[in-house]
Amino acid sequence: MPTEIPGICTRRAKEEDAPGILVCLREAFEEFRSRYTPQAFLDTVLTAETLQVRLKEMNVFVAVNSANHVVGTIACTVLGSGEGHLRGMAVMPSMRGSGLAAQLLGQAERELLTQGCVRVTLDTTDPLERAMRFYEKRAYRRSGRTSDFFGMPLIEYEKSLP
Repeated sequence: MPTEIPGICTRRAKEEDAPGILVCLREAFEEFRSRYTPQAFLDTVLTAETLQVRLKEMNVFVAVNSANHVVGTIACTVLGSGEGHLRGMAVMPSMRGSGLAAQLLGQAERELLTQGCVRVTLDTTDPLERAMRFYEKRAYRRSGRTSDFFGMPLIEYEKSLP
């Protein structure tokens, strides 16, 4: 289990976290915007409307600092047949390398385990090389499945849960 980061609380997202989640997603992915198609970028960073859908359909978690500002987020859902899926992992650039991503990933994996999942998947894109290395260090492996994400290859990763 990742070490807790002083001054950071990871918890289930609340309605009032929505603006902070949008800021976090946009700041985390802004440096990759030029490598995304416009539609893929918008689907990644969300809008107020698409975030509301995610909050209703998925378990969304946030990491907040002592000032209650969102500094990280992740979402997960059960797909069925013991499979969970992760989406929307983002960490503010100022928090990279702090262990926050591992803390958020652990929170989502524990949530999926409690809901009976034995396997988890996530999708990522070629520009996110650092994220792919992060997931691979945590036992995620390419499944061999690639799909279209608004004109970009979407690469599926998978992991068995304990």
